[in-house]
Amino acid sequence: MALEFTDANFQTEVLNSDKLSVVDFWAEWCGPCRAIGPVIEELSKDYDGKVNIGKVNVDHNPQISIDYGITSIPAILFIKDGQVVDKQIGAVPRSVLEKKIQANL
Repeated sequence: MALEFTDANFQTEVLNSDKLSVVDFWAEWCGPCRAIGPVIEELSKDYDGKVNIGKVNVDHNPQISIDYGITSIPAILFIKDGQVVDKQIGAVPRSVLEKKIQANL
């Protein structure tokens, strides 16, 4: 199951992690976010133990969204060693996200 990243745990779970983190910025009212949600869940199962895959609800965690300049959702950031190494704005097929994960492992 995809992790839930929050303003409180983002530093520990994402920035201080020694693994690649895939962070899906989303909101309940966002149609494309709901469409890509099951893909994020599938990826979290497939890459369990290898990649941190989780979600940030932008309505409940405004600070992270501000810190990363999130203005459109869904926005998926790929973070490694505390730095954004890639990003994807908008809903895309699973294959697009998998290519980005593989490129940054």
